[in-house]
Amino acid sequence: MSSWLPRQAKYPFASGYDSSTGKISVILYEYPFNERIRTYLRLEHLFRRLGVLVSRDDAIDHHYALTTLFEVMDVGARADLKSDVLKDLDKQKQILNGYRGNPAIAEGVLDEVVGRLDQCFSALNSVPGKAGQSLTENDWLMGIRSRVGIPGGTCEFDLPAYYAWQHESSEKRRSDLTRWAEKFSPLAESVRLLLTLLRDSGAPQKVIASAGQFQQNLPQGRTFQLLRLTLDPALGLIPEISGNRLMVSIRLMRHEADDRLHSTGEDATFELTLCS
Repeated sequence: MSSWLPRQAKYPFASGYDSSTGKISVILYEYPFNERIRTYLRLEHLFRRLGVLVSRDDAIDHHYALTTLFEVMDVGARADLKSDVLKDLDKQKQILNGYRGNPAIAEGVLDEVVGRLDQCFSALNSVPGKAGQSLTENDWLMGIRSRVGIPGGTCEFDLPAYYAWQHESSEKRRSDLTRWAEKFSPLAESVRLLLTLLRDSGAPQKVIASAGQFQQNLPQGRTFQLLRLTLDPALGLIPEISGNRLMVSIRLMRHEADDRLHSTGEDATFELTLCS
C-alpha cells in the first residue's frame, strides 16, 4: 500500500487510543476558523478513511474506498485548492527561514522541515491541472462515479464490469485502488505537512466550562486558524463549538435517551489549544 496512505488502526479517528487498556483516553475535536483549513481537514479525513478501507480485504470495504476516492475528487475539484496549498507551503517556508540564526532553534531540524516543504511544493506544482484530474479521463471509473449517488445504483445489472472487479482478488483490487489513489499523493502529503505544522503551533491549556459554558476572547494581533479540544470520553459530553477572529464559544451537550442533544449544567474540565 502507498506510503502516504494511513495504515489501518482500531480507532482511526480517536486521538488517544491506549493499546494497553484497549480504551480511548481522550476524544479530540477540531474546529477550523476559515474555509481553507476546513477543506484541508476534510481532505485529511477522507485520506485517513481511504487508508483504512484500502488496507482491508472485503469487496464491500473496497467499494466504499472507491466512493471515498470520488469524494476526494469532489473536494479536490475546487479551482483554487492547488494554488492555496502551494501558497501555504511557500508561506510556511518563509516563516521558518525567518528563524535562522535563532540560538533556540536547531538548524538541522529547521533544514529538514524546510526540505520537506520544498519537496511537497515541487511535487504538487509538477502535477498538471487539478489534483486527480487524470482520473476523470478514466471512463470505467467515471461510469461508476455516475452511479454511486443513485440508491442501489451499482448493482450487477447496472455495472457488470464493476461487479466482476469486486470478484477479483483482494490483492488485485488493492493494487488498483492504490494506483488510483497515488494521483492524490502530492496533495495528501502537502496537506498532512501543513496541518502538522499548524497543530504544532499551539500550546494546550486546561480550562473549565462553568455550567457547561465556556467563552474566551481572542487576543488582538493574532489570527488563529484552528481550535483543538480534547475531552475525557468518560464525561459523556459533546462540544458545540463556534468562533470567529474575536472570540470562541463552547457549549457542552449530552446525548440523552430521546436521541437529542441537551445542554448540561455541569462544570467540566477540558484541554483547549489555539493554533495560528
